[in-house]
Amino acid sequence: MMMITAAAALTILLSMAIMILATLISKKMNEDREKSSPFECGFDPKNSARLPFSSRFFLVAVIFMIFDVEIALLLPMPITILTSNMKSWMMISSVFLLILIIGLYHEWNQGSLEWSN
Repeated sequence: MMMITAAAALTILLSMAIMILATLISKKMNEDREKSSPFECGFDPKNSARLPFSSRFFLVAVIFMIFDVEIALLLPMPITILTSNMKSWMMISSVFLLILIIGLYHEWNQGSLEWSN
């Protein structure tokens, strides 16, 4: 029991020493070049975070994410045909694809897929 406690204490002390040493040695600059440049989205990180953005862009991004997840669900379908019952596989696949097609038709009908209006 004493050996486990000593090993745990040594591990904690060693990790704390390494963290303190890394903090002291690190070259920390307040004005970093990466932080002063715009991020991937193009917003300036120095200004307010409450900038307005296009709700159209948000809608297209959400639709993309939905269809991206659906593609991830569609990809393993051909592999599962080998290990499942053909009748149940066809029924489940058909229902899933029918739901996707109905959703795509609804988004198209609502005008969500058109970028410029």
